[in-house]
Amino acid sequence: MTNLEQTQDKTDEELAVLTLENQGNFLYLLKRYEDKLMRYILRISNVSREEAEDILQDTFIKVYQNLNDFDPELKFSSWIYRITHNQVVSHHRRRQARPEGYKIELSDELANKLAADLNTPREIDRGLLRQGLEAALLNIDEKYREVIVLKFFEGLDYREISDILKKPVGTIGTLINRAKIKLREEMKKNSIKY
Repeated sequence: MTNLEQTQDKTDEELAVLTLENQGNFLYLLKRYEDKLMRYILRISNVSREEAEDILQDTFIKVYQNLNDFDPELKFSSWIYRITHNQVVSHHRRRQARPEGYKIELSDELANKLAADLNTPREIDRGLLRQGLEAALLNIDEKYREVIVLKFFEGLDYREISDILKKPVGTIGTLINRAKIKLREEMKKNSIKY
């Protein structure tokens, strides 16, 4: 059995512990999160692909440097998303600019999932709905957009979002509910009837 086959059966938390024993295992963690974190960075920031790659690289460096501090009793995904979130914030502070002009692209599957959670009727044209949701996401406040991205795009639960944003679970629930209200309001402003 190759090292790759052995690591595929491991959880993220187990791989983190194995990386402390053999740094070569870090590559497997990196591969598991590279695409997910790149999409996350692009969704919550207004950076170019090149800047996002720099942020991702800084994230992985930070993860590697702090791997000794990771508590294997916690979820590794929450921990790495929190580091990524902090790297995006740090990048924006260095640029001394508030993020604007986010690139939000919804697949039909994500649009349907979000629409179902917003209780939109099934008859609505899903293409129109997707466009309306993309536009609405660009117009809501950053704190609401971020929880929507984490919940619906990244598929994280309230506890994981709480860990990433360092806010109580109840606050996360409130933010998500308010974000859904804001999305509905934006869609109404843009004449998207549902």
